[in-house]
Amino acid sequence: MSGKFAIQLDAALGAVMLVEFTTARRAVTDYSVVLAVDAAGGPATVRVYDGAHGRNEMHRFTRAGGKHAGETFHGGTLGEGMRAAISAIREGYEQMIDGWSRT
Repeated sequence: MSGKFAIQLDAALGAVMLVEFTTARRAVTDYSVVLAVDAAGGPATVRVYDGAHGRNEMHRFTRAGGKHAGETFHGGTLGEGMRAAISAIREGYEQMIDGWSRT
């Protein structure tokens, strides 16, 4: 089964969290949690958390350099990693956007 949803985090910043996931029975088998923001040229990706390689990875984005190499951010299951990614973005999106805007 697959699912996806979007959550507006901050209308003034144009910050949105996009979540897509796939499950088999109750286990998350893949996911992507994206923090995006409205920029001068349209929507821009700030941070991506995913399970594309079977592990919980986080990718930082910069304005100048784009997507950076993934780094492991959580040692648990993909479901636990997805929930941790959602929490990390909800709690820290302002700092994430600030770091992205300075690079």
